[in-house]
Amino acid sequence: RVEVRFPDPLANPYLGFAAMLMAGLDGIKNKLNPGSPIDKDLYDLPPAELKQIPTVCGSLREALGYLDKDRDFLKAGGVFDDDFIDAYIDLKMSEVIRFEHTPHPVEFEMYYSA
Repeated sequence: RVEVRFPDPLANPYLGFAAMLMAGLDGIKNKLNPGSPIDKDLYDLPPAELKQIPTVCGSLREALGYLDKDRDFLKAGGVFDDDFIDAYIDLKMSEVIRFEHTPHPVEFEMYYSA
């Protein structure tokens, strides 16, 4: 049994599902251990136990860095190619840079408004 949850409502569903399918096929091909299922309520775990649970990237910048380093599984069968992946990373990095250079409303209120 496999459970796949869509990662983000803003993600392109075609790219998202294709990438998740490629990751799953790569895991099967390379016999990767997905780890044990977690059947506990994560909201009720003590902090020490919660630290042992793997997490996803904490930012788009971090996720793009991992994508840039580990992309071969996406290129299997010609589903994606380096030109497409590089263009995607460039596009999303422009969003990261814009976000990182835009002051938060509270920051603006505290430091920039007069």
